[in-house]
Amino acid sequence: MFNFNDLFQWERFITPSIIKPFYWLALILVGLSGLSGIVSALGMMIMSPALGFVTLLGSLLLVVIGVIFCRISAEFILIVFRINEHLGAIRSRAEQ
Repeated sequence: MFNFNDLFQWERFITPSIIKPFYWLALILVGLSGLSGIVSALGMMIMSPALGFVTLLGSLLLVVIGVIFCRISAEFILIVFRINEHLGAIRSRAEQ
C-alpha cells in the first residue's frame, strides 16, 4: 500500500498500489448499473415482452462488456507503470 507522505513526494508512484480498489469500485458500479437495467427490463416486460427481453439481453451484454473493459483498463495502467520501471532499470544499467 502507500503512505500518506507519498502524496507529497514524487519518488514513488501511488497509482499501482491503489489501482485494485478502483478496479473493484468500477466492477461494483458496473454490477449495480447492470442490476438496474435488469430490473427495468423486467418491469418493461409487463408492457411489452419483446422489448423487455431485448432490454434484458442488452443489459446483460453491457455488464459483460463493462467487466471486460474495466479489466483491460486496469491492466493497461499497470502495464504502463511496469514499462516505466523497466525503462528506469535499463537507464540505470546504461549509466554504470
